[in-house]
Amino acid sequence: MDPQAFIRLSIGSLGLRIPGTALNSSRAGIHASSAPCSCEIRLRGFPVQTTTIPLVSSPEATPDIHSIASSFYLEESDLKALLTPGCFYNHHAYLEITVFTGRKGTHFGVRVKRHHIGTFKLAVGPEWGEGKPVILFNGWIGIGIGKSKHENGKPGAELHLRVKLDPDPRYVFQFEDVTPQSPQIVQLQGSVKQPIFSCKFNRDRVAQVDPLNIYVSGSADNLDIETGKRERKGWKVKIHGLSGSVVAAAFVTTPFVPYTGCDWVAQSNPGAWLILRPDILRPESWLPWGKLEAWRERGIKDYVCCRFHLLSEAQDGAEVLISEIQINAEKGGEFFIDTDRQMRQAPTPLPSPQSSGDFSALNPNSGGFVMSCRVHGESKSSKPSVQLAMRHVTCIEDAAIFMALAAAVDLSIEACKPFRRKARRGSRHSL
Repeated sequence: MDPQAFIRLSIGSLGLRIPGTALNSSRAGIHASSAPCSCEIRLRGFPVQTTTIPLVSSPEATPDIHSIASSFYLEESDLKALLTPGCFYNHHAYLEITVFTGRKGTHFGVRVKRHHIGTFKLAVGPEWGEGKPVILFNGWIGIGIGKSKHENGKPGAELHLRVKLDPDPRYVFQFEDVTPQSPQIVQLQGSVKQPIFSCKFNRDRVAQVDPLNIYVSGSADNLDIETGKRERKGWKVKIHGLSGSVVAAAFVTTPFVPYTGCDWVAQSNPGAWLILRPDILRPESWLPWGKLEAWRERGIKDYVCCRFHLLSEAQDGAEVLISEIQINAEKGGEFFIDTDRQMRQAPTPLPSPQSSGDFSALNPNSGGFVMSCRVHGESKSSKPSVQLAMRHVTCIEDAAIFMALAAAVDLSIEACKPFRRKARRGSRHSL
C-alpha cells in the first residue's frame, strides 16, 4: 500500500510573558490579577482554532516544548492553495496567532470584553512543501503593545511558541457503495483506485420478510416478531482481505432501542458495537479490540454521538476512552481519532501522547492524528471515506480493523434514526 503525502503543522509550547509595567497599563487592559489569556490561530482555508495561553511569571521559565496547543493537517492541494496568491488575498499566506486577555462570551448576562494584546505572523514559504521535518520558529518574540521598546521605552508582551512541520503520510480508503450493500473498499492514490478489502454486512436473525431490507429503504423499523419490541440488533460487519479471509469484524452487542416513552436511542442506554481482530495465535478465534457506543442527542439540530473505547488486553479488558464525537444526524460529518484535537475538545479526559498503552495498531504514546472517517447523514446514502496515519499501520490487518470501526460508525447513523411509534389499538395509522 502506498501512502499519500500529508504534513502536520503543530503549534505548541505556548506561553505569555507580560512585564509588570505592561500589566498595569490601562491601555493594555491587563491587571496584576489578570483574566485568562487565549489566542485565535488562523491559517487560510482552515477553520479558526482557539486555545488558552498560560502566563509565565518567571523570566527564566520556558513552557514545555512537547506540549501541542493546535495542529493543522495539510495535503498537497492545501499547500498549493496556500502558496498561490489569490485575487482577494495578500501575496503571501500567513499563519496568524492573535493573543487576547479574557474569555469571549458573557458572564451573568453581561458581555465580557476581550482585550487584544498582539499578533504573531509567520509567512507560508516553499519549505512547507519539501516534506521534511523543520522547526519554523522556536522561542520568545515580542508582540503588540510596546514590542519594540520605542513606546515609552518600556518592554511589552512576549509570546513563546514552537511552530513545527512534520511529514504525516496517510492511507486513504473509500467504500465503493453504502455499507449495508456489502461494498468493496478501495485505496485511493491520486486518480488510481486499488481494491484492498470487501465489506460483508448481514444480521443473524432473518424473518420471512427481511426487516433489514425494509429498514434500509426507510419505510419501517426492525421489529422483533415474537415480542413486538422495537430494536435494531444482530447487525454484523466482516472485513475480508483479497484472499477472501476475514481480517476484522464488528457486531452489535447492545441493541439500539428507543428510550422509554420516546422514539430515539438515548445516552442513558446507548447501542454498542464490539470491534474484533483475529487471534494470530489461535486460528478461528477473535480478540476484542474496541467498543463503539452510539446514541442520539435531540435539539434544534439532532446529533449522533459516537464514543469509542480501546480495550486493553494487558489490563483484563480495561477500557481507554479514545474518541467522543458528535455527528450531525441530517448532514453527516467526521468521526476522528486525534489526541491533539480531542485533548482540547472532549469533556471527558482522553489519553495524552505520554499515556501508557500498547493496544495493537493504535498506541496513544505516538499522539496526533490516527484516523478519520467521513460519513453522510440520514438524508443521503453514505459511502464512507477513511484516512489512516501510516505510522499506525504495520500490516494489512491493522488497516482492516479501522475499516470495521468506520463501518460501525456509518451504520450507527442509521441505527440511531428515530423509531416509528407503535400504532394504537384500533387505529390504522402509526403515531
